[in-house]
Amino acid sequence: MPDFIFIFGVIAVVLTVSALASGLVERSPLSFPLIFLGLGFLLGSQGLDVLDVGPHSPFLEVVATLTLALVLFLDAVKLQITELGKRWLVPALILGPGTALIIAIGALPFGLFLNFGWILAFIGGAVLASTDPVVLRDIVRDERIPRPVRQVLKIEAGMNDLVVLPVVLVLIAVATDQGSGIGGWSIFLVKLLLLGPAIGFAVGGLGSWVMNWMDKKMTIRREHQSLYGVGLVLASYTAATAAGGDGFLGAFAAGLAVVLLNQSLCDCFLEYGEVTSEMAMLLAFVLFGAVLSGLLGTVDIVPTLGLAALVIFAIRPAVLGVVLAKARMSWQAHAFVSWFGPRGLNSLLLALLVVQAGIPGSELLLAVVGVVVMASVAIHGGTAVPVGVWYGRAAARETLEEERESTVAGLFGSHEGEVPMVSPEELSDRLSQPDPPLVV
Repeated sequence: MPDFIFIFGVIAVVLTVSALASGLVERSPLSFPLIFLGLGFLLGSQGLDVLDVGPHSPFLEVVATLTLALVLFLDAVKLQITELGKRWLVPALILGPGTALIIAIGALPFGLFLNFGWILAFIGGAVLASTDPVVLRDIVRDERIPRPVRQVLKIEAGMNDLVVLPVVLVLIAVATDQGSGIGGWSIFLVKLLLLGPAIGFAVGGLGSWVMNWMDKKMTIRREHQSLYGVGLVLASYTAATAAGGDGFLGAFAAGLAVVLLNQSLCDCFLEYGEVTSEMAMLLAFVLFGAVLSGLLGTVDIVPTLGLAALVIFAIRPAVLGVVLAKARMSWQAHAFVSWFGPRGLNSLLLALLVVQAGIPGSELLLAVVGVVVMASVAIHGGTAVPVGVWYGRAAARETLEEERESTVAGLFGSHEGEVPMVSPEELSDRLSQPDPPLVV
């Protein structure tokens, strides 16, 4: 049987199972990442041995690249820039010192217990600092959870990779000697942090303006506008990469341009982009499951499970406990936010970048990250429903401190003498978002 027939079969299973199982997943401790990682593992070399996918597979590379580019673009498009611009302290704390501490502390077990070199150890710490929006999705949609707390998790999941990705890319450059001297490193950093994002911003801004202009001149059908949005993602990634920058940062900047320049992509693109991203993510989980099936034999399982326990139960809760110490949040909210930092597909995608760079020991790193991801997906996915119910009941019994604030920004700082006001246009924009405020 030709390989492409089997691939079509895998895609068919992903699409049909995800649709049929959606109701069950919403009502049980199961999660889609757990289901499809398990399916991939079953199809891989340690199971039925019918899906032969390695970490250097071109098919895996294409799916992984498309997935990460789409996720970053959509994360940027869905950012609430107005709210963040007024109060930048919360995202700065979570994504600045919070992420830096998680990376630094997370690197220690890689170096001390698993005997990785320190560059790979810090790459591992950075990779596992990435949180997974797929596992968090049901939590941030649960209206029983106070809105500011959901916003904290949405901000972290949406912008986390913007901080982690450059760290990983710089460490990859260090490991592969891409820069030499001050001049070489200056050029590398300019290309990485300025050139790629600038090109992506230009592609996203100009591309969305052209579509708006053309749609006013001659109405363009919604399905074609949907395809155009995906084309912008691919164009920004390709243009930034071809110019010597980073395509993923270019894709994020393209989405950011749409928001900052007040351009509007048809809501049909967001719907179609979400569906395309969902399909790519679930397929990527299956492929990574098959890859990990062949790599897990190389892992020293006891220290790796110890790493998983530290990452899940100790490092993140301790760091966020310090970072959010002054937030106006109940102890239930502190526990809730500190607990839900699941590792998932984004960690696997970032680890795959290290493998593609050809760094010695990178395949073992991918396998170790895979074990942590599987543990996190099982534990966080399994606790999402019961912990959400517990916190929701606590919020229903009494007015928790975080419920007194309407936005995530209000969890910090003083509001004495301050009366927040919004324009009719801003109110209309907020009401049209997936998580609108309550108007009384």
